[in-house]
Amino acid sequence: MSNITFTMIKPDAVKAGHIGGILDKICAAGFRIKAMKMTKLSMETAGKFYEVHSARPFYGELCEFMSSGHIVAAILEKDNAIADFRTLIGATNPAEAAEGTIRKMYATSIGENAVHGSDSDDNAIIEGNFFFSGLEKF
Repeated sequence: MSNITFTMIKPDAVKAGHIGGILDKICAAGFRIKAMKMTKLSMETAGKFYEVHSARPFYGELCEFMSSGHIVAAILEKDNAIADFRTLIGATNPAEAAEGTIRKMYATSIGENAVHGSDSDDNAIIEGNFFFSGLEKF
């Protein structure tokens, strides 16, 4: 069990002005920000990040969406980080997400679901390293 996870506040939530509210929920849940930046993905960069999904039917749409606006990428630290963060963000479909979760509060659809959260310890490391150099991690 790792004590880090990776998240992105997605273009829909950034555009809607929810960065502060989402970061507030993350910090209130006991996560510490180890690295964070705002950036904009190109189609190519989004494609590389989501390459694991390249055979899935939603891949092209996902890459288009993720390159449609700014995102906020962050590495978070907390004991039991992966599981606790997945609970905090809620189900992918905001209609099925528990009350008080980030997706219930800020997502508008399955596709535009406000935040990404790593699904495993290995992916948290891979995803964090995709966005941050060693000098950017604290």
